[in-house]
Amino acid sequence: MVPLKRRKRSCGTDSTGSGSGTEVKFPEVVVFLLERKMGRSRRDFLSGLARTKGLRVDDKFSDDVTHLVSENNSAEDVTAWLHLQGGAADQTSLWILDVSWLTDSVREGGPIQIQERHRLQVDLQGCASFVVPAYACQRLTPVDHQNRRLTDSLVLLAENAELNQDEGRAVAFRRAAAVLKVLPAEVTCAKYLRGLPGVGEHSLRVIKEVLESGKSSEVEKTRASEQFRALKLLTGIFGVGPKTADRWFRAGIHDLEQLQASGEVLNRAQRAGLLYYQDLNHPVSREEADAVEAIVQEAVLTVCPGAQVTMAGGFRRGKQSGHDVDFLVTHPEEGEEEGLLDRALVWLESKGFLLYHKTSKNSYLESAAGPAQSSTSMDHFERCFSILKLDLRPEPQSASAWLNPWRAVRVDLVVSPASQFAFALLGWTGSKLFERELRRWAARERSMSLSSHALYCHTQVQHAAMIRNQMQSGALELCSLLPQRKHLHAATEQEIFSHLSLDFVPPTERNA
Repeated sequence: MVPLKRRKRSCGTDSTGSGSGTEVKFPEVVVFLLERKMGRSRRDFLSGLARTKGLRVDDKFSDDVTHLVSENNSAEDVTAWLHLQGGAADQTSLWILDVSWLTDSVREGGPIQIQERHRLQVDLQGCASFVVPAYACQRLTPVDHQNRRLTDSLVLLAENAELNQDEGRAVAFRRAAAVLKVLPAEVTCAKYLRGLPGVGEHSLRVIKEVLESGKSSEVEKTRASEQFRALKLLTGIFGVGPKTADRWFRAGIHDLEQLQASGEVLNRAQRAGLLYYQDLNHPVSREEADAVEAIVQEAVLTVCPGAQVTMAGGFRRGKQSGHDVDFLVTHPEEGEEEGLLDRALVWLESKGFLLYHKTSKNSYLESAAGPAQSSTSMDHFERCFSILKLDLRPEPQSASAWLNPWRAVRVDLVVSPASQFAFALLGWTGSKLFERELRRWAARERSMSLSSHALYCHTQVQHAAMIRNQMQSGALELCSLLPQRKHLHAATEQEIFSHLSLDFVPPTERNA
């Protein structure tokens, strides 16, 4: 005889557990709720709610299941459970989700689009479990990794998207590549990447093709494209961006010779970029970057003793080569940095180091409450985009590659007040995607605004006049809330990460 409680649960339920009294409105979605840590009562309750919205919820796990929903389980828990199910763990069409996806779907009346916060990362390569956090700023991303042939393909597609001014597609490819960089093992099968944050269907197709045939047809077609090759060559000219390169390409300019013969009017930066094209498109080595740093240090300290010069960018992240060298300049005493850049440039020019430069003044507004909140992610520091002359001495290994005893190197000099230096250092260290993810984390997860100048916390506070009026009328609970922002000070990068409730990520692990 079936116990009463069990009879009540099974009454009116078919073999799939979808309930004979409810209509399945979304047959392409088959949900299974993992009872482990959820409990039978809550599982039955959530299953019933889902079925009232037309979702099919199976009581048994099978190959038909498309969405496995779990609550309070770690990735290790779900991985271990899946392996106990035998072949079910090899499914490539299975989404491993947090219970929040189901409750959100019930609230919306049907299955909603899966977002990163809904995904529960599971087993990598079918062996050791490895959790990939949703945001790149939560992950340690070294310079070297084990999936370079895959990331190179995705990065090339990202570059092509950037050249075509499709930022959304470019970011999608770069996010997928960033995930591959943090994996502890070489990926041998694309199915193990399904469900990882940032790895979309397009990226998965590219990865799958590279793993199966050694290359991607889309990547090879892009690489061979005349438009891609022309835009990449033209944007290699200092001072030329994707818009200008695209305009030139549409006008029939596909290479440097055609540009020179076209009669196109070039600005000063572009003329310098064309003149030193070979040098500026040859990678700057770590040794050369160190030599440039010695020159900049001498220039700055000569005109402003006590100032500080810090190499930023890719070299601070541990890269051994790059396309330019970035430096942040500050002074421990606020205000002493003013005028420093102009004096340093005069010194560099007097010594014959300065081949080209363009400066811009600090346009960031200050107030009693702290630095103003920027409307964009771009910073407004005083800066100089320059090309410096670097002597190749004595007998460097790369000297044979150059006809001249010197080479031109792109150098960016950025001057920051001491009070903003920690934010400037964080912003100018990169990588670009890491910084984007930091700002996204700040806004979405912490209700904060982060820039290379400052960090603000947005809060909801009651206006004093409203409070008085509401207290007098006895309706304080109806008081409207007004948005306010609070400037959060930080003297170090570690303090910024602490404000954001993130573990500190060293510069050498920010290569997203």
